[in-house]
Amino acid sequence: MSAVPLPGAVPAAAPPAPPIFGLRLATGLAGVLLAVLVSGLNENITKVALADIRGAMGIARDDASWLVTLYAAASVSAMAFAPWCSVTFSLRRLTASAIIVCMAAGVLCPLAPNLTVLMFLRVVQGAAGGALPPMLMTVALRFLPPNIKLYGLGGYALSATFGPSLGTPLAAFWTEYLGWQWAFWQVVPGSIVALLMVSWGLPQDPLRLERLRQFDWRGLLLGLPAISMLVVGLLQGERLAWFASPLICVLLGAGLLLLVLFFINEWSHPLPFFKLQLLSRRNLSHALLTLGGVLFVLLAVILIPSSYLAQVHAYRPLQTAPVMLMVALPQLIALPLVAALCNLRAVDCRWVLAIGLALLALSCVLGARMSPDWIRTHFYLLQAVQIFAQPMAVIPLLLLATTGLAPQDGPFASAWFNTIKGMSAVVATGVLDALITRRNHFHSTVLSERLGNLPTAVDVPGLAQRMHAQVVTLTSSDLYLTLAGIALAMILIIPILPTRVYPPRAA
Repeated sequence: MSAVPLPGAVPAAAPPAPPIFGLRLATGLAGVLLAVLVSGLNENITKVALADIRGAMGIARDDASWLVTLYAAASVSAMAFAPWCSVTFSLRRLTASAIIVCMAAGVLCPLAPNLTVLMFLRVVQGAAGGALPPMLMTVALRFLPPNIKLYGLGGYALSATFGPSLGTPLAAFWTEYLGWQWAFWQVVPGSIVALLMVSWGLPQDPLRLERLRQFDWRGLLLGLPAISMLVVGLLQGERLAWFASPLICVLLGAGLLLLVLFFINEWSHPLPFFKLQLLSRRNLSHALLTLGGVLFVLLAVILIPSSYLAQVHAYRPLQTAPVMLMVALPQLIALPLVAALCNLRAVDCRWVLAIGLALLALSCVLGARMSPDWIRTHFYLLQAVQIFAQPMAVIPLLLLATTGLAPQDGPFASAWFNTIKGMSAVVATGVLDALITRRNHFHSTVLSERLGNLPTAVDVPGLAQRMHAQVVTLTSSDLYLTLAGIALAMILIIPILPTRVYPPRAA
């Protein structure tokens, strides 16, 4: 039965015939990929270098936390609405504009005269940076031939595996050798190259301004504050004692209410930002659900070693860098190899996903055996296991989410996937902060009680430092076990939700 268009709906224009894939389109795709990696590195580097930035600019710790929070709120919001804008204003125009704005804001951030201006610039940069990942997925889905489409999606996966792990080493390099300003300015060289590649390589679509006649104003006015309030509430929750703070209660409560109203509006709008009907696709729903768990694990396995080494052994980011590079650099080889594996018709990507999750769980179980004597070299085995575990846990999700999509549904799938990706990172940060605080308190209390119950007074030199090291170690071990449980739980739903798909080349 054919679908009956809603009254007054703008008819969906048939997508233009895709241009022949060659050097020019490949250059454009590589330019978008470079822009996404540069933007992701900018976010991670400024987080890692935040202490140096605070010291140089005289910013208090609490005020500095808002620099990260506001950037994330703008970034996740842009991920939700950028795909709609790319169809209306054209893919090349939006991508090029986002690159220019992200670069300009990065140049100006170290020159900001006060904290208010710096926060404004970070919001602008966050919005521009958040608009770029959906463009990469859209370009890969739209322009790549079927037999290499999965490799393009593998390039998108770099933003979830390669970029976060590379943030710490690069932040260490900029702050140690070139100055804290380069935590912001490092976007400039890559952005210039990406802008030239995008401007030459991507075809110029016509403007579709007729879509503005049915612009989803209600959806924007509901969705934008909903996403922003939830992000701010989750990232500031631990600092403000969660529901003991009226501000956090208002942010999370009102944010959830507005989000529900937003989805109700999107269900029936003729030109929505989100197409909820796509969630009836089991593979897409499974991919989005599992993506949240995978990103939680990937974020934590980056955080735990760097945090442990800094707190227990006073490692600076430059000393932690080899641990991060152990995973980051091999991704350039592991990702294409996993994409090639999933591109074989005989390979069921669900089992690739299961093996990847199992390897992540194995890495976390090995990490749970840590002791206060662990130094940098003890983490190398864990990181080596993750070299193939990370792409094996991400690329199958991209294949499951995008296989069988109609061309006109590509931007909607991109909006779903990228928004869940951004929100998952935010939720993971908030949950990890809460877990770390509570387990630290628990282990501190238990150890203090055991020392207090000893029959003789304890006066051991360096006892407080040794106790702190033990608390950090026990908390890190608890986190590793939690992550292993999450990875194993995601394996259990694989036989239930997703269905078998074949790589695009087999169509």
